Amino acid sequence: MKNASIKIRMTIVLGVMFCFVMGIKSQQNDYLVAAYIWPSCHDDPLAHKKLWPEGIGEWEVIKKGNPRFDGHYQPRQPLWGYEMDNDPKVVEKWIDAAVDHGVNVFVYDWYWYEEGPYLESALNDGFLKAPNNEKMQFYVMWANHDVKYNYWNYHLHGANESILWNAKVDWKNFKIIVERIIRQYFKRPNYLKIDGKPVFSIFSIGKLLESFGNDVAETRKALDYFRDEVKKAGFPGLHIQWNQGGGSLMSDEAAKKFKDNVAAMGFNSVAMYNMGGINEDYVVYGANSIKIRRQLDELLDVPVFPCVSIGWDDTPRFPAKGIKDVVHFNNTPTAFATLLSKAKKYADSHPEQPKIITINAWNEWVEGSYLLPDMLNGFGYLEAVKSVFIDKKYDKY
Repeated sequence: MKNASIKIRMTIVLGVMFCFVMGIKSQQNDYLVAAYIWPSCHDDPLAHKKLWPEGIGEWEVIKKGNPRFDGHYQPRQPLWGYEMDNDPKVVEKWIDAAVDHGVNVFVYDWYWYEEGPYLESALNDGFLKAPNNEKMQFYVMWANHDVKYNYWNYHLHGANESILWNAKVDWKNFKIIVERIIRQYFKRPNYLKIDGKPVFSIFSIGKLLESFGNDVAETRKALDYFRDEVKKAGFPGLHIQWNQGGGSLMSDEAAKKFKDNVAAMGFNSVAMYNMGGINEDYVVYGANSIKIRRQLDELLDVPVFPCVSIGWDDTPRFPAKGIKDVVHFNNTPTAFATLLSKAKKYADSHPEQPKIITINAWNEWVEGSYLLPDMLNGFGYLEAVKSVFIDKKYDKY
């Protein structure tokens, strides 16, 4: 469905050259393997006031995880301990481990609540102050979703499901966001760009639409404003990515609406935060995700970037969840590696687009989906990435 683009292929070459210059062994990995970062594990002022008063961010909740069934791995135990994600020394170690194992892009979740940034210190003080940060590229995903009081700490807020933070923004705040993102991030030499255009991902298109009166034309106007401001800053344009979250197979009606909205608002690509199709059995979960990817690929005329998730277990956030809500069968580094190999094959079959594969996630401890080493699997999941993208184990036969 995609038209070949010489410019995009040139972008891949330039990206590989950048990685080589910055110390990444590009001859080993010519893919952009991008892991999402959930920046919750530090003492954010707004979070301290309303969610995590102990001063250790969401570690406060993660450490209280409890087994819900026989053999349930809770609480999760990080190999390196409960480190702060806004500590540049910690992130320096992350970057070295990531690059050594084939992960060369971090995608930072980025928030805007109460007319200001939230959890921004992980990127600003952790990643950008890490002395080796230019070994990696990075980009931002605007995680513009609502938050209920008890979603991120039910221990504190109990059954209170009212809205703590509404992610809807007005024009005034949208313009502040645009200026801040361009100034703080886009001008960085290691900010990910496609065709010279900075990549900006948006998590909730529904909330974006709501921000502009549920009017597609007005929302397009806002995105075009962003594009224009990026051009004024000296870039050739902006690559805006629709992040589909997780998802499932769409009905014909939903698929048509989705396709029409992608085109009408001028999105340049579609990615996913987790691979979609969740099931207790990781193998089934993966098979479902491939069907979802195939539907998106057949539907759209813009690049679809494959996503592979490590697992799913968000029971620390929800007291009522149990075995049916957790991916617990066949959830192994080896099974993860085989799905990565499928995603890599998909990327190889689309030479007209950048070879971007996203991974959920680098550090989603509270959702049971993380590459960082822990006490159960050690470096198993990072070694899985290395086996596919550096050692090319799955290409040998």
